[in-house]
Amino acid sequence: MQQFERGLQAAIVFSRWLLAPFLIGLVLSLFLLMYRFFADFYDLAIRLTVETWHELIVGVLNMIDIVLTANLVLIVVSSGYENFIHKIEGRPDLPEGVTAIDFGVLKQRVLGSIAVIASVDALAWYLDIERATDSAKLIWVVAFPLMFAAAMLILALADRISRDTRNTAG
Repeated sequence: MQQFERGLQAAIVFSRWLLAPFLIGLVLSLFLLMYRFFADFYDLAIRLTVETWHELIVGVLNMIDIVLTANLVLIVVSSGYENFIHKIEGRPDLPEGVTAIDFGVLKQRVLGSIAVIASVDALAWYLDIERATDSAKLIWVVAFPLMFAAAMLILALADRISRDTRNTAG
């Protein structure tokens, strides 16, 4: 029975490496985001003389969305690797905020990034409001980032209560 148990434990420990292909896929998606960023930049530069100020700002805000998404992917890949596959040691070139984060902090960063991305989208939509015909969409565009901000606050409170409970119990 002990041999079976050790084999099961070894299989479970080894199974963490099944995450590696997903993380590699996310790293490769950074190249897709980079391509899209420069394609949008090129398109914006070509149309610069005929764009209005608002259209230029909306184009730049869309590029900011891509950068924020790339940052989020990098944080998820780095912390996912460090938390579930293998510790990254001896790498002073990696900022602590990218790798040395626990699951609670990762949840906060993911929700925070999504809220910021949604807010940037809401600002872009607001700047392009003269073309809008659907007022219900405006409500959703404003409500969406607020929902994530509320979720972040609730998760932060839950994490703090959980941390305080562990500290007083130990």
